[in-house]
Amino acid sequence: MTMDILIKPIVTEKMTDLGDRLNCYGFIVDKKANKIQIKRAVEEMYGVTVESVNTMRYGGKTKARYTRTGIISGKTSSYKKAIVTLPEGETIDFYSNI
Repeated sequence: MTMDILIKPIVTEKMTDLGDRLNCYGFIVDKKANKIQIKRAVEEMYGVTVESVNTMRYGGKTKARYTRTGIISGKTSSYKKAIVTLPEGETIDFYSNI
């Protein structure tokens, strides 16, 4: 159930900085999931309490590549991103299960 909602955590420099400064963590989530489902999934999976959830939807971009045989055009996939804020003193360690 929780694996259906949370697809993968976002581990970038920007998200790591947000985690250090504001205690926020990013996830790529299922497009149909709402904030309540995302909150429940994060609390279940990581054993933390969630203060707030902010979501954003990204549309796929069209990309073109120029090759010897001509132009190859394609599209990147669209996705939904969730920024989860935790209360003071609680953290999520993405590197512990590597």
